[in-house]
Amino acid sequence: MTKIRIKRILAEKRKTRTFLLILSAIAGIGAGLTALFLKTAVFEIQQHLTNIVWQKNYMYLLFVYPVSAVIIVSILRSFIFRDQTRHNITSLLYAISKQSSNVPGHKIYSSVIGATITAGMGGSVGLESPIINSGASIGSNLARIFNMRYKEVTLLLACGASGAIAAIFNTPIAGIVFSFEVLLLDLNRFSLIPLLIASVTGALTTWAFYPNDILLQFEITHQFELIQLPWYLLLAILGGAVSSYFTRTFLFFEVLFDKIKKRIYQVLFGAIIIGIIITLFPPIWGEGFRTIKILLADNLGELSNENPFGISLNAYGLIIFLIMLILVKVIATISTIRGGGIGGIFAPSLFTGAVAGFVFAFIINQTGFAELSTSNFTLVGMASVLGGVLHAPLTGIFLIAEVTRGYELIVPLMLTTTISYITAKQLSPHSIITYQLARKGELITHHKDKAVLHFLDKRQIIEKDFQPIELNKSLGDLVEIIAQSHRNIFPVVDDNNNLIGLIHLDKVRKIMFKRDAYTMPVWHLMSTPPDVIEEDDKMSQIVKKFNKSKAWNLPVVENNKYIGMVSRSKLFSTYREILLKITDD
Repeated sequence: MTKIRIKRILAEKRKTRTFLLILSAIAGIGAGLTALFLKTAVFEIQQHLTNIVWQKNYMYLLFVYPVSAVIIVSILRSFIFRDQTRHNITSLLYAISKQSSNVPGHKIYSSVIGATITAGMGGSVGLESPIINSGASIGSNLARIFNMRYKEVTLLLACGASGAIAAIFNTPIAGIVFSFEVLLLDLNRFSLIPLLIASVTGALTTWAFYPNDILLQFEITHQFELIQLPWYLLLAILGGAVSSYFTRTFLFFEVLFDKIKKRIYQVLFGAIIIGIIITLFPPIWGEGFRTIKILLADNLGELSNENPFGISLNAYGLIIFLIMLILVKVIATISTIRGGGIGGIFAPSLFTGAVAGFVFAFIINQTGFAELSTSNFTLVGMASVLGGVLHAPLTGIFLIAEVTRGYELIVPLMLTTTISYITAKQLSPHSIITYQLARKGELITHHKDKAVLHFLDKRQIIEKDFQPIELNKSLGDLVEIIAQSHRNIFPVVDDNNNLIGLIHLDKVRKIMFKRDAYTMPVWHLMSTPPDVIEEDDKMSQIVKKFNKSKAWNLPVVENNKYIGMVSRSKLFSTYREILLKITDD
């Protein structure tokens, strides 16, 4: 019977895993179709609107379009979507940490609609985060439809995100790496297979339909030379500093917007800032991939004319203009997002890194110290700043490696992005996407211990079969309680059930058979608890109290009223059950 039951369980497990692979493919295809629609729609809208601006010289529209976009999306979020939550990577981490990986179903379409309007009309945001949100929502809701466990829901959420990244850039490896580096709680052999399927199906879905001018692709024409290594090291440090500036400026404006209490004022403030910035610096428009392509092609003539005054800039003027783009891009991004637009920081990070890398190489070339490939340094700059801002160096490395359709730059990519990440990590310990959650203690991704403690319900470990005894009782009364109990600790309480102390059986054992001592008050035998667990303590605090006190049992109180006891053995056994539940592959 036992063998038959084991075979049945294994067969059911295989069926579940096979079904999970099917759902991962569906999530990848869904994310791919979402990416195809969103990228194509935004591209067409931007082409149409920018043609009106430049062909008819209606420069005032550079202000009108993004302002209108922020206001329109704010109205949609307030009255149609009825949801003010962010459509970014942070919201997915929050869903994993606090909502059992359940992503609202409306994000499948609300992210797409909001991002289409925001970026299509010039809002300075990336489309990656909304597409990732949409793909993650597809995966999460597929799992919820079939009543899957937390582990499978989280995995399918990550499958949707991987499919989205793979579809946006046609980079399936970067899609997988992104999920492992940013989203997943744990890496095991079975997690990789659904992510592979989702990434490949996502990439294939868009690969067949994307027009070539939408994809960000580039073929390397200048090979990496070892003599350029010192310059890449300098770029790495610059990338880390730029990443830290991006992060700190973003978080500074987050605080600034939080100080504006009324939502309508936040919308107006953000809309006006983004309108002014794009009017003064047109390359900030939208995702900024058009500007990146201009830099990669070294087409400075086209870029130098993209200013509201129509003045062709010389080399020095162009350097100043590009440095200003680095400084204001992040301000434009946070203003668009906090103003009410829907978008993320993925593309703005790539844009900032591309400009930083180009400016660095361009200045070195102008000084005559060396002859550097501006296109190579532009690409490596993109990876270094993306890795530094997201605190995800592997994502930056593999994204650019796949975008260039080869690994010719893998050495400078690895070196520069790693050093940039270390530099940015030292200057800004938390990334933009983890800062808010880490500050509130709600970040559990990439920390298995925190993940287990988060899902460990305190009610599971509170034991209420420890028999309390009242303070005014005697040893004789305690002996009667001991005879009926299987525990060796007895809480002492007063008439109002307030915890006074604890009595350990070891202290009573020597005198409990001496009847002449039965009149002894129990408070003579009482000791003070080494620590007390408050009813509202978090699991992490409970573990710290056990580690600090070295106790095997601690009482639980609420407003000093005795509730029960928590034992180290019960805590450990329940911890193990949760650990197996969320990591078993």
